[in-house]
Amino acid sequence: DIQGTTVLHDTISDRPQPLPARYFDTKTTEPISFFLTGLEELLAWQPNSNDEFNVSAVPLAKRQPPLRSGRPRTLVCHDMRGGYLEDRFIQGSATRNPYVFYHWRYIDIFVYFSHHTVTIPPVVWTNAAHRNSVPVLGTFITEGTDGEKLCEACLAGGEEAYGAVAEQLARIAQHYRFDGWLVNIENKLSAAAGGNLPLFLQDLTARVHSAVPGGLVIWYDSVLKDGTLRWQNELNDQNRMFFDACDGLFTNYNWKEEQLERTQRLAGPRLNDVYVGVDVFARGDVIGGGFDTDKSLRLIRQFGLSAAIFAPGWVYEHLGKENFLQNENRFWGLLAQYLPTHSICTLPLTTSFSLGMGTSTFLDGKDEDSGPWYDLSAQDIQPLYPEQQGTLSTSCCLQDAWCGGSSLQLQGTIPPGEERVAVRLFSLQMPAPPKLFLTLLYKLEGPQPDDFTVALEVTTWDSGICFEGNPTSLPEPNGRYHPRLLPAGRGLREPRQGPACPPRGCQELVF
Repeated sequence: DIQGTTVLHDTISDRPQPLPARYFDTKTTEPISFFLTGLEELLAWQPNSNDEFNVSAVPLAKRQPPLRSGRPRTLVCHDMRGGYLEDRFIQGSATRNPYVFYHWRYIDIFVYFSHHTVTIPPVVWTNAAHRNSVPVLGTFITEGTDGEKLCEACLAGGEEAYGAVAEQLARIAQHYRFDGWLVNIENKLSAAAGGNLPLFLQDLTARVHSAVPGGLVIWYDSVLKDGTLRWQNELNDQNRMFFDACDGLFTNYNWKEEQLERTQRLAGPRLNDVYVGVDVFARGDVIGGGFDTDKSLRLIRQFGLSAAIFAPGWVYEHLGKENFLQNENRFWGLLAQYLPTHSICTLPLTTSFSLGMGTSTFLDGKDEDSGPWYDLSAQDIQPLYPEQQGTLSTSCCLQDAWCGGSSLQLQGTIPPGEERVAVRLFSLQMPAPPKLFLTLLYKLEGPQPDDFTVALEVTTWDSGICFEGNPTSLPEPNGRYHPRLLPAGRGLREPRQGPACPPRGCQELVF
């Protein structure tokens, strides 16, 4: 002190600081997707640096026909064991035999469901759906005694109270870049709360529309206008005010044909905004579930109504992990005739047909990393997987791939005398460009692979047919084009060979 010297003392700790459990898995420290519990957490939510991983990186792709094209739609509501399982890991996980969904072209809206108050869809689902032009909704649900208290606080409290909830829900959808909400009030309401419920729905819908381009709010058939909790299984005068306040109604599952008829009459021009619920687990007094789900779909479509398929993960949960991909293709193949498909409408289109999972990771045909993996964000654009496609069947091959975890396998027997077998993998609905560059990488296997050749063919249709029709049921094309190979030295190449990469064919063509 006499010499003017100052000594500073500081304590340095080498103990690791705990990561917030909401954002990082406590066992692996990996970033995870999360939900919110209760009104207090919802109103306190603010974006912060810890949740940047949860923001979807894939914008909603354009599609044809548009979502509001005047034809019945198909909504899938994913409910599996409480949600936030292996799909919560934002950067993927080493999961063996996971559940994957890849029939995106059959569906129009995807809902991630759980029984937490505010279900924010795991970002891996949003990325995969958006890549296939399918909007994703989270779930806002209240249930039981706690639900009654929450609704009393935010609905009976008046415009300021329910407006704050609507604002937060809209901000959450905007921040994480998903597309809206399924609202499910499964508890009785006081007269005051019930009276304000349509106003809350109307406010939420307006805020979501403003914050999220193409945003949606769909109401689940539960409470009535007087606050009574009683599922109607139809659109009627007891729940119509909720339907009028938002973008659609998701009905309960125990409906009968006469209820579909009444719904059809009452819905009028908004027929396609009624999503008739179908529980694949067939709980309650239902028309059909499991592999008989087509019975329900057939009736729903007869009345021109949209469908909400609840818990199609039945295939995985009920039948098990063994032969999951075969069972999954069978399930959706039985429904295919009742599911209008939509098409990708932008170029470039590139895919290795990876499902976002695998037993290994392949790069340029070589096994770079043996071991299971699961990451829906890495799922490629998928073709349709009908059970049979002419004389050849299409399936996913996990044993061999060019890039990712899987490839598309065409398998079957070509009858004698049939010199040409056509397989349509994609319908791209957009104006045909004057020039188109195509690359196809394939491998032939079989008793006599040298007896086969693979060639690309591009077909075109009249634009009116393409934009209004179903890509799976188009008539004969009005133009067929057989692209020519590019000259040598203009980019034609053979792929890299190696022990894990048998000889393959590679075509790069232009027309």
